[in-house]
Amino acid sequence: MINILYFARLREQLKTESEQLELTTDLTDIASLVNLLRHRGGIWEEAFGGPTMMSAVNQEVANPTTRIKDGDEVAFFPPVTGG
Repeated sequence: MINILYFARLREQLKTESEQLELTTDLTDIASLVNLLRHRGGIWEEAFGGPTMMSAVNQEVANPTTRIKDGDEVAFFPPVTGG
């Protein structure tokens, strides 16, 4: 089981702050998780089909090839800009 957290605009768009997913042989890295979420369709496709979403695994910045394993916490958040 992995714990997924959604932050900022993403949390509002998806109307959820977190969920848990069973880790399967198909879910091996961030890219495969994003693909699974995007293929839910509707707002999920809008949220995960556009510009690059930032992610973290166990509170460390991750990239699409970052591996995920049972018990991991995965967070998604939109890119942050400042000024």
